[in-house]
Amino acid sequence: MLIFPAIDLYGGKAVRLFKGDYNQMTVYSDRPAEVACDFRDKGAKWIHIVDLEGAKTGGTPNLETVLAVKKASGLLCEIGGGVRSMDVVERYLSSGIDRVILGTAAVTDEAFLKTAVGKYGEKVAVGVDLKDGYVAVKGWTEKSALTADAFFEKLEAIGVKTVICTDISKDGAMQGANHELYRRLSKNYSVDLTASGGVSGLEDVKKLAALGLYGAIIGKAYYTGAVDLADAIALAQRREL
Repeated sequence: MLIFPAIDLYGGKAVRLFKGDYNQMTVYSDRPAEVACDFRDKGAKWIHIVDLEGAKTGGTPNLETVLAVKKASGLLCEIGGGVRSMDVVERYLSSGIDRVILGTAAVTDEAFLKTAVGKYGEKVAVGVDLKDGYVAVKGWTEKSALTADAFFEKLEAIGVKTVICTDISKDGAMQGANHELYRRLSKNYSVDLTASGGVSGLEDVKKLAALGLYGAIIGKAYYTGAVDLADAIALAQRREL
């Protein structure tokens, strides 16, 4: 299993939100590129980036910082937050970013999702944010009418390869990941599934890796020191868990 350490960007700084609430934001570093280099030094292969301002505006306000992170670390980078048009998709991919993540737009604009996947294939992932069993949209502020299963079935049919699934109730709460959710989804669907939200210790990493998931995102636990990233990466790569 791959470990995706996360950088959430706001105003060019690395921050974390509590359960997606912009009013509960903690700034962890004003030098995200240095954070990315620490990820690299601890053995990471990928970085998971979210442009929190882009999520509000639909643009790429932190593109310069994103590219600085990529250049300084040399790591593979995936980014989400406000990817709502082919212009934004192409801006990121043409700049050297390795994968873009569609969120709300994947739910509300199926034609856009199909176009993006049809043109860029595995370079397009989808972020599925779940709230009480339903897909949430608009920065987690609204629940759609789509159940998790209905949306996963649709994504499989369209040909989406990578899905990042977040249990909103767990995100940033340091209460552990929703292992049962990821066990069920990984069993029922053939996508490359990345668990997001709630990874708070090495035991979480061990349990998620044992499920055979593609990846797990570590955010707040890294910044608070609750998880040693090098240990998490080593544990995730072990074949016998």
